[in-house]
Amino acid sequence: MTIMVTLNDRLGDSFSLQAAFEVPSAGVTALLGPSGSGKTSVLRAMAGLDRIAGQIIFNGEVWQGNGIFVPPERRRTGYVFQGVGLLPHLSVAENLDYAERRAPPGPLVRATVIDRAGIASLLDRQPSRLSGGEAQRASIARALLGQPRLLLMDEPLSALDSDARADLLGWLGQLLGQIDIPVFYVTHDRTEAARLATHTLHIRDGRIAP
Repeated sequence: MTIMVTLNDRLGDSFSLQAAFEVPSAGVTALLGPSGSGKTSVLRAMAGLDRIAGQIIFNGEVWQGNGIFVPPERRRTGYVFQGVGLLPHLSVAENLDYAERRAPPGPLVRATVIDRAGIASLLDRQPSRLSGGEAQRASIARALLGQPRLLLMDEPLSALDSDARADLLGWLGQLLGQIDIPVFYVTHDRTEAARLATHTLHIRDGRIAP
């Protein structure tokens, strides 16, 4: 089972995305490249958040191509953003509730996700009372409770200071090894890619390196 992506589109006046790859739909695939190389554009196309010309096939299911465009909610991808993606007016527990109410039945159990994310002591807090690392743990837990078939992570550690990033990197490596969900992880940091990824793609100027 694989994820097949072929994107060929001009984004703005001066940038052309011509990215094609096929990777196993298992483990962690890192998309590694400098800022402005097209990493986030690829990720948003996979999620269905942006329409970029091309084809996307997940485990034989056409998400995009040949006149087909499956909307984001039917793709069932979890998306973890660079910044805090929590709803600011809800507590951590209420953010998790929000994800669960919108999710189909799935294998990930709330208590297990909370335990693995290490957020049991944070459930009654508002996002404004969390550190950057705590907020990102809660954001990842919320994404998992959406019961995704594919977890998309867009530089989730980039907004953290060096100490928080180092602490969260070890935790994240352990967590991603425990969940039976394919992960597509965007980063510009070679250390993150080396620590987390089972497969690595390199992108520069909108093209995947051979």
